[in-house]
Amino acid sequence: MRFSTLKLFNQFKTIRICNNQIVQSSRFTVQNDLTRRQIDKIPIKLSSIVCLYSSDSKKHLLEIEKKAESIKNVFEQKKVQIKDTEQKIRQKGEELVKDFRHQKEVTGQMLKIKKDHLVKDILETKAKVREKIEGVVERENIFTIPNVLCVARIAMSPYLGYVILQDNYNLALGLLVFAGFTDLLDGYIARNWEGQSSKMGSFLDPMADKVLIATLFISLTWQELIPLYLTLLIVARDAALVAAGFVIRYISLPPPKTLSRYFDATHATAQLAPTFISKLNTAVQLLLVGTTLASPVFGYVDHPALQALCGITAASTIVSAISYLVSKDTYKVLKKKL
Repeated sequence: MRFSTLKLFNQFKTIRICNNQIVQSSRFTVQNDLTRRQIDKIPIKLSSIVCLYSSDSKKHLLEIEKKAESIKNVFEQKKVQIKDTEQKIRQKGEELVKDFRHQKEVTGQMLKIKKDHLVKDILETKAKVREKIEGVVERENIFTIPNVLCVARIAMSPYLGYVILQDNYNLALGLLVFAGFTDLLDGYIARNWEGQSSKMGSFLDPMADKVLIATLFISLTWQELIPLYLTLLIVARDAALVAAGFVIRYISLPPPKTLSRYFDATHATAQLAPTFISKLNTAVQLLLVGTTLASPVFGYVDHPALQALCGITAASTIVSAISYLVSKDTYKVLKKKL
């Protein structure tokens, strides 16, 4: 009896334990179900959050991509604009260079044309001036026989002085006679032959006489046949007359006064008119040098007559120089006859 009661009690206890376990298991199951349900609910919320986040990110990325694309498009447009600008600048530069070259060529042509016009104007002006000068200044033929004889006398003078310095008085006397003959001959031809007289001869003939006389006086003074004072007086007077001739040439030459025109002997601008005293003085000087040059040949060196002739020559030289200063008709400026 007791055993059966104990057995029942154990069975009851076992049943109770089992019921507890079942209740616990059922609780656990219920709890697990609740937990599972909660867990099942959580992923839904998380997925929605993730989806929401991912959709926002995609929108942001799309906006960024759109902005990047727009920036890229703007950059491409700017790049194209820069290329267009560079091309325009290059074209503009080429056009400027072309215009500059064209302008340079045009300017060069214009300058050349102006230069040609200027040269033409200068030549025309020069021709007009020459025509005017021709209308004022008389041209003449200077290649005449009297002028040739005067030039020959001038060229012979240095050789005559050399012969005197070599004590060859015979040859020197012969050359002096020849020079005197040419002096008489050129005067005769100029006065009597038509077309042989020239204004240039009025300068050339007295110059030839002065060169010859100065050469003779200097060489004879070196040989101690003529006093030094007389030679200095005659050379100074002749040098002053030659210088006056150059001044008269300059004064009588109409503008433009150029060297080429100044030394152009075909332009006769003035004519000399020696005074009577000057002609007499030239004759006295030639007589003195002639007789002095002949004195060693005929043996009358230091003759008193020569000393007296030296004094007469000095006096006539001074008087002739004064006559040139006092007289107003010693030269005449020439103008072309209309």
